[in-house]
Amino acid sequence: MLTELIKKGNYDKWLQEFRTLEQEEVKEVIHDELHPKGDIMTMGEVVRVLNELTGGDAVIVTDVGQHQMVTCRYAKFNQSKSNVTSGGLGTMGFGLPAAIGAWYGTPHRDVIAIIGDGGFQMTIQELGTIMQFGAKVKILILNNQFLGMVRQWQQLFHDKRYSFVNITSPDFVTVAKGYGIQGQKISERKDLKEALQTMLNHDGAYLLEVMVGKENNVFPMVAQGTSVSEIRLK
Repeated sequence: MLTELIKKGNYDKWLQEFRTLEQEEVKEVIHDELHPKGDIMTMGEVVRVLNELTGGDAVIVTDVGQHQMVTCRYAKFNQSKSNVTSGGLGTMGFGLPAAIGAWYGTPHRDVIAIIGDGGFQMTIQELGTIMQFGAKVKILILNNQFLGMVRQWQQLFHDKRYSFVNITSPDFVTVAKGYGIQGQKISERKDLKEALQTMLNHDGAYLLEVMVGKENNVFPMVAQGTSVSEIRLK
């Protein structure tokens, strides 16, 4: 057998390097993202609390942007086919219609669309589809008042010369109510868990808008034109 001719290797030292780097990442990035010390909520914090409430049993659909990176990194899933995302070349606006489709595929499960304030406006008309056909989609808007992913690059590599990334949004809760969809908006940590639980308990579609930090960044990241060995933690 060919396997008998293969020399067994020992990669303990190599694996230990990964474990060491992982602890550095926890210290520099993960801990503060999931357990922030300041008054401003982070996207990771919202996902962490959502994990606690769903137990990893929900289908989570993301749009495109910073929230997508954070959700795909920190969301917990107990079974396959639970993480619906458009991938690296995805288009903003994907989240809401994809979530409607996901609900029709799994109407017995909670389907949560996590969307940014920019992407949501690109297919906001799909609230009409929800109204007409009764899809019980939970819409969680993580609003940082920016096109966050573009803003992050402009901050880190263009000295904060922000160009066309600031967003002035409508009153999303009022818009949703116009389509017969209940909802609320929160901006303080003390309201987060209860608001998420209310969303999950609601029998029908529901929109929850959570205000998060305007200039919070997503790490780690690999800058354009660099190698993986040059990955940035801050």
